[in-house]
Amino acid sequence: MADVARDVLIIALAFTTSTVGSLGGLGGAILLVPLLTFGDMTIAEAAPLGLVSVIAGSVAAGRTQLRDGAVNHRFAVVTELGATAGVIVGVVLAGSISDRVLTYFLATLALLAAGGGAIRKGVRWKPDASLGADSIGEHHGSLSGVYRLNDQPVPYQPTRMGLGVSLMTIAGVVTGLAGVGGGFLKTPLSSEVMRLPAKVAAATSTFTIGLTASTALLLMAIDGRVVVSDSALVVIGSLVGGTLGSRLQRYLSPPVVRRATALVLTVIAVVLVVRA
Repeated sequence: MADVARDVLIIALAFTTSTVGSLGGLGGAILLVPLLTFGDMTIAEAAPLGLVSVIAGSVAAGRTQLRDGAVNHRFAVVTELGATAGVIVGVVLAGSISDRVLTYFLATLALLAAGGGAIRKGVRWKPDASLGADSIGEHHGSLSGVYRLNDQPVPYQPTRMGLGVSLMTIAGVVTGLAGVGGGFLKTPLSSEVMRLPAKVAAATSTFTIGLTASTALLLMAIDGRVVVSDSALVVIGSLVGGTLGSRLQRYLSPPVVRRATALVLTVIAVVLVVRA
């Protein structure tokens, strides 16, 4: 009976954290990993499950977000170059940093990301009445695009890509170290540094964290750190949660997404500090 209760709890945690993670483009692992460590798991044991959650949530959310034209694939590929390089460094360094130091590091990053999203007010990119519904999506040969906001086309153009890609490397290192997907860094970096609209940043981050997490999970599997039975439970909860979160996301305005993301990041920081 105790084993059944444990299995149900893992599924429930994966579902809840993936729903929240897909909603804000954070990746559910940044919540799931700390919560799992409140039980009998260490960060090293929970990290692979966090990566499994990120991958499953990304796959589940992808269909809805792609249909809405919210994912910018070219932007994703460019920024993923830095993140993937960081993952390799993070996995290599994993084990050389104590759980306490890593926990405080994650909490600090979460608070910085929350502050960046909470400070800015209003909507950066405005609707363009001259654009039609057929303009929704990314532009060929460019990082710019158009997304739908309250059924109105909104054009956008990311900037400061060099700085952004460099900072994305840090998100990759965090993924390799703690198995948290890096979405809690990627989304605010995309929105506040490279100036993507909040919804596009969240959707694109949800897409890319699956790629980043896959690289880290493969390296952890080679190292023998993946528990298949627990991973299967996480997949079940994360697929359902990712689907629900991506559908809820389409009904929220950019300021609401930013504020909700900042709130969740602050909660994450508190949970991490309490855990430490």
